[in-house]
Amino acid sequence: MSHTLEQLNVSSNSTVFIHTGAAAPLHLIREFCNRNQDRKNIRIYSLHTEGEAPWSDERYRSVYIPMPFFVGPNIRSAIQHDHGSYVPATLAVIPGMFRKNVIPLDLAIISVSPPDKHGFMSLGPSVDISRAAVESASRVIAQVNKYMPRTFGDATIHKSEIDTFIDWSEPLPERSVDNTSQIDRKIALHTADLIQDGSTIQIGIGHIPDAILDALKSHKNLGLHSEVITDSVLPLLKRNVITNDTKAYGRKHNLCSFAIGSRTLYDYLDDNASFLFLESSKINHPETIALNPKVVAINSAIEIDLTGQVCADSIGPLIYSGAGGQPDFIRGSSESQGGKPIIVMPSQTADGKSKIVTSLHTGAGVVTTRTDVHWVVTEYGAVNLFGKSIYERAMLLTSIAHPLHRSVLWNTFESEFLLHH
Repeated sequence: MSHTLEQLNVSSNSTVFIHTGAAAPLHLIREFCNRNQDRKNIRIYSLHTEGEAPWSDERYRSVYIPMPFFVGPNIRSAIQHDHGSYVPATLAVIPGMFRKNVIPLDLAIISVSPPDKHGFMSLGPSVDISRAAVESASRVIAQVNKYMPRTFGDATIHKSEIDTFIDWSEPLPERSVDNTSQIDRKIALHTADLIQDGSTIQIGIGHIPDAILDALKSHKNLGLHSEVITDSVLPLLKRNVITNDTKAYGRKHNLCSFAIGSRTLYDYLDDNASFLFLESSKINHPETIALNPKVVAINSAIEIDLTGQVCADSIGPLIYSGAGGQPDFIRGSSESQGGKPIIVMPSQTADGKSKIVTSLHTGAGVVTTRTDVHWVVTEYGAVNLFGKSIYERAMLLTSIAHPLHRSVLWNTFESEFLLHH
C-alpha cells in the first residue's frame, strides 16, 4: 500500500476513471493532470463531476480524451468542440460495462471518508457507477477527505480495496437550491396534481425539480427512490412527507445513488442510516423500480416532437447532457402498479422558441421513444400520450404548447404529417 503521488503517473493510452459528482477528488485530479502532461491519448471516463475538470482543457487536447457518460457544464464546451466524445448509456448498464470489461480501467481515482476503527471507509455522496469502477480497475488511488460524509449501502469500502491513500481534506463542491420562476411553479403545480399520496418519487436536479418538490409539502406518505437527491428533499423529510412506508423495495429507507447539494445536505447524510446509497445498476434497474407501487418518475426534455419522441441529451447534434437514468425510470415507473412516467419542461426556450416541435432538430438524439412516453407537462397543462394515436398526440401536445406557437405547430402537422398518419 502506497501513500505517494507517484502512483498517479500512467502511461500513454491508459484508461482512467474519475469519481463522480460532489465526490470528485479535486486535489488528486489536479495532481494527475499536472503529472501526465507528456503522455498521449489517456481516456478519462466520468459521469457528471462537480468542480473543475482540467482534463478537458484545450491545452491538454493531445493528452487527455474526455469520455463522459454524462456531459456537465464543466466539460460541455470541450465535448461540443470535439475534444473527447460522449458515451451514450443509461445509468443502469454502465456498472456492467466496467465489470464485463467492455470498458477496461487501468486506474480509478476516488475520494473517501477517513477509515473507522475497523478499516471501513465510505464513497460518500457518490456511489452510482463508482462502486463498479473501484472493483474493476487495475489500480485504485483514494483521496482521504475528512469533509466526506459517511454514507451507507454500497458506499462502504474497506481500506484493503485501495492501493494508494493520499490524505488531503477540502470541502466538497456545493450546489444551492435554484431560484424558481412563475413558469417553474406552474409546471410544479400541474405535476403535483398527478402525484397521489403514497407514491414513490424519482426526480432530478434543477429549478423545475426544486419547484416540484416544494409543491409536494402537503402530500402524505411519499417514498424516495431516486438516482439523485438534492437539498430540496430535506423539507419533505423534516415535515414527514417522505416516510417510505408504502414501498415494497427499501421500505423505511431513502434510496438513492448520488447526492449533490450544500454542506447542509452533506451533514444531514453523514452517519444517517435512513439513507442507503446503492449502485446505479440497482437503483436504476427497471425491474427493481417496478417493485414499488405508484412510482412517479419525473424527468426533463430539451424538446419533444408531436409524435412523442423526447430529446433530452442534445441540442441538434450538440451534446448537452446525457441519457442519465431517464429511460430506466420511464420504463420502470410504467411497469409499476399505478406508476406514472412524467416528462416536464417549459413550453418555450429562453429565446422564445417552442420546445414542442413538429420534428426533432436534425442530429437530435431520442432518449425516450414515442413508444415509451406517457405524461408530458408544461406550464399550460398535463397530457397523457400513452395509448394515443399520432393524430391524438399532436392534438394533445399542441394544447400544452405556448399559445404563440400552437397554430404553426398544427398547420405544419396537417400539411406535412397528417396524410401519412
